[in-house]
Amino acid sequence: MTTATAARPKPAFDDDANADRKFVIICSKGSLDMAYPGLILANAALGEGIETHLFFTFWGFEIINKKTMGHLQFSPVGNPATHMPTAVSGLPGMQSMATKMMRQQIAALDIPPVPEMLDMITAAGGHLWACRMSADMNKLTQGDLYEGVEAIISATDFMELSEGAQTLFI
Repeated sequence: MTTATAARPKPAFDDDANADRKFVIICSKGSLDMAYPGLILANAALGEGIETHLFFTFWGFEIINKKTMGHLQFSPVGNPATHMPTAVSGLPGMQSMATKMMRQQIAALDIPPVPEMLDMITAAGGHLWACRMSADMNKLTQGDLYEGVEAIISATDFMELSEGAQTLFI
C-alpha cells in the first residue's frame, strides 16, 4: 500500500444521516451514454437510503418511452471522448458499431440494460416522473411510458417535489 492510498480518506456512510436527504436527478438526454449516469446514481442513492426522484424531460423521455427504452443508441459524432475523428464517426454504420461496443462493455461489467435498471430503481422505492410539456410536445400519454412512471407532472409540480433536494441535471 502506497502512502497516497493510506492517506486517502474513506467515506463514512451512516443510514440515519441519509434518512432526511432527498436527491433529484433531471434526465434530459436519451442516448445510451447519457441514460446510465442518472440511473446508476439513482440506484446508488437508493442503496444508501436516500429518497430519490428522477424527472424525465425533453430527450430524456427516450429512457422511459416503452418503444425506445430498450433500444437507446450511442452516437460517437461530436463526442471527443471517443477519440475518433468526426469524419470517421459520421460514416454509415459507425453509430451501430459504437452502440454495440458500448452495450458489450456495459454487459461485461454486469450492469443491467436500461429497462432492468428502471425496474431496480422502482423496486428500491425510487420515484419516476415525466415532464408534462415534454409529453405534450412528443404526443405521449401515461400509457406510452414505462409502468413505473408515477405521473406526468408540470414544472410547478416538479418545483414542489424537488424542494430541499440535492439536484443533478444530466
